[in-house]
Amino acid sequence: MRSQDHAALQAAENAAIPYLIVFLYEPSIIALPDTSLRHLQFQYHSVLQLNKIFKPYQNTVHIFQEEVLLVFNFLINSFIVENIFSYQETGVQKTYDRDIAVKQFLTQHHITWKEFQRDGIMRGIENRTGWDKQWFITMSEPVIKNTYTEREKIDIVNPFPLEENFEKSLKNYPKAYQPAGEVFAHKYFNSFLQERGFNYSKFISKPLASRTSCSRLSPYISWGNLSIKQVFQVTNEVLKNTNYKQPFQNFMSRLKWHCHFMQKFEMECRYETTCINRGYELLEHAENKNFISAWKSGHTGVPIIDACMRCVAATGWLNFRMRACVVSFLTHHLFQDWRHGAYHLAQLFLDYEPGIHYPQFQMQAGTTGINTIRVYNPVKQSKDHDPTGLFIKQWLPEIANLPVNFLHEPWTMTDMEASLFNLQLGKDYPLPVIDIEEAIKPHRAAIWAMRNTTLVQQENARILGMHTRRKKIKEDNMNDLFGEMKTDLQNNQ
Repeated sequence: MRSQDHAALQAAENAAIPYLIVFLYEPSIIALPDTSLRHLQFQYHSVLQLNKIFKPYQNTVHIFQEEVLLVFNFLINSFIVENIFSYQETGVQKTYDRDIAVKQFLTQHHITWKEFQRDGIMRGIENRTGWDKQWFITMSEPVIKNTYTEREKIDIVNPFPLEENFEKSLKNYPKAYQPAGEVFAHKYFNSFLQERGFNYSKFISKPLASRTSCSRLSPYISWGNLSIKQVFQVTNEVLKNTNYKQPFQNFMSRLKWHCHFMQKFEMECRYETTCINRGYELLEHAENKNFISAWKSGHTGVPIIDACMRCVAATGWLNFRMRACVVSFLTHHLFQDWRHGAYHLAQLFLDYEPGIHYPQFQMQAGTTGINTIRVYNPVKQSKDHDPTGLFIKQWLPEIANLPVNFLHEPWTMTDMEASLFNLQLGKDYPLPVIDIEEAIKPHRAAIWAMRNTTLVQQENARILGMHTRRKKIKEDNMNDLFGEMKTDLQNNQ
């Protein structure tokens, strides 16, 4: 959803015949449990920006609200269609099945479908042999400088326009979300490189400060307003002259990690629905709907968890550390199956990307078998990363008057102390749904015990063979990875 570094649009221009740019809101995809209105709104406003860019060339993005086969059937009955150009999509199983049906349909009608590789994600590979080298080769290829020519306007009567109420909901984009579209993507990127990113490494784990020191490019990358290649090459140029090399080197390492996790999902999209290490399907969890409801709504009685859940519901964004913390709390402290929270957060994240979301969710839940089990102590995380409590106060106004020594653990107050702040625990703000210190002990033991089972160990070997680049590289070691990046980049140059 951008006008530059766009291989499909370049191919359409180079074909030297009339072409239509189409975007579909497919009812079957909209109905999926990982889709939310905020995703659809971001897409819609990205299209509006593109239409401003394409207007001088008598071109526009035509929006259809219908299933893809019905739209394509209409188009091939209205025009002589020779080619369809698009990017490959690393999506959930439903979109993969949809693409198979599209391929069959187009083949039957003798239409060529050219799908271009997205970023550094390679389709059809069975293991990671050579993946790192190829990633750098791809990132070093020239960014496509798309040019557009004025064309004769194509008249088309859209039989599948947006429904009136649906379009109203798309237009009503909350100001609390990041503004959508390619123009804003570049504004965020420039401000990050020129100033905001200087404290990237220092504040990356802070729930409040990270909101400005992190790049905030994730929604623009997820919905295609920017390509990884664009970000990689511009940042690499900045590195040559900046005095803040370490923060931007750390940032660049995460560009590769982005594609690394998406590559996992490209190769095994069952990350969405089943434990990638099948052995963990045998780990039993007693579903507690009260726990799940409290976690989703931000009323667990644990301030940092509740503040994070309310924040992401309102704004669509959390930094990585706090995302890991809330998943850890759901799956380890509350000991709920990870699937009870995966779709909920997918809907809330404005930057939702299936290839990032599900592998990361399972990694934090400890169901991969090959990663260290990360059990975050929410109180320690709160004190370490929100020491003054400003983030908690912003999102939990009911306890904003508490002094810092109680803000992270309000349940440690006596009734008399609480009354001094006009607070009644259990009424104005909930008591913790669990005893944090005691509840985790049997849960941690149960999770760790699974690692010794035969099936988990067999699955570990399979996963390592398919998804790791070298057996000596640990996925949670960012420094080692970036050392490789610098060496590989020098070699490529």
